[in-house]
Amino acid sequence: MALLEINNLSVQFPSHKAVMHAVDGVSFSIEPGEVLGIVGESGSGKSVTMMALMGLVGYPGVVKADAMRFDGHDLLHLSERERRKIIGKDLAMIFQDPTTSLNPCFTVGFQLAETLKLHLGMTRAQARTRSVELLEQVGIPAPESRLDLYPHQFSGGMAQRVMIAMAIACNPKLLIADEPTTALDVTIQAQILDLLRTLQKERGMALVLITHNMGVVSEMAQRVAVMYAGQLMEQRTALDLFATPMHPYTEALMASMPERSSGSGRLATIPGMVPGLFDRPTGCLFAPRCNYCQPACDTRPQLQARAHGAVRCHFPLTAKTGEVV
Repeated sequence: MALLEINNLSVQFPSHKAVMHAVDGVSFSIEPGEVLGIVGESGSGKSVTMMALMGLVGYPGVVKADAMRFDGHDLLHLSERERRKIIGKDLAMIFQDPTTSLNPCFTVGFQLAETLKLHLGMTRAQARTRSVELLEQVGIPAPESRLDLYPHQFSGGMAQRVMIAMAIACNPKLLIADEPTTALDVTIQAQILDLLRTLQKERGMALVLITHNMGVVSEMAQRVAVMYAGQLMEQRTALDLFATPMHPYTEALMASMPERSSGSGRLATIPGMVPGLFDRPTGCLFAPRCNYCQPACDTRPQLQARAHGAVRCHFPLTAKTGEVV
């Protein structure tokens, strides 16, 4: 049985002129202990999809789905009180920017202890002891003395480690890491990713890794979902996807990786931008930027099952090579 199952999820933001479909008919599932990478440009709907799962889409956003189940719970019909028992305990999230996610008015120790006391019923002394263990586990030196510091007294990398400690405090079954290395230098990025990889393996938890970095996904994820303009464009095992990308958007993302640049040293780019509210094509959303666009692309393609996954394209790339798909 899947740990997480999402079927036909949509997130809409209505305005007085039109409705913005930030997430449009996304479906996927995650098995216990699995690592799923979600990739795509900014504005593709990656973070909004996970915010909808966490119940954090605020007004005027409207969340709809045919099904949204986590560990036997129907998230669509849970009350706010019931949802709070799950969020932060069995389902946790690391947000993009730790400097804005941590409360500047409270010490790090207070914020860690709050989670432990609320979800695990620990006493103040027990929560402090456990907080020291968590900070030590995520690699923060002199953890006991750091508990009484405020978030602004930590560097960006250390603040991100605190966020990870808070997220794993209650041994979640599913951890969502939303761009966990944003605004960190390359060395610290590698340390944070190594830490996440180690924690995931040691605890056997499922992990959703949202990132722009295709290289990170190729190393950490077992399965990859490629999103564009709110839609799922391709979903396959990491091994198959990186060996033979089937969607032109996936191919373009992979071509922009530094290690795949041409001998000239220039990085490949994708012309144009992700469509917004008023410039969404009537057909394939990627068609205006696609090198393989044909007249049939004026109609909207559906997500279709293919080899070891699914792809949303009228002309999957493997079909051009003569392979059977």
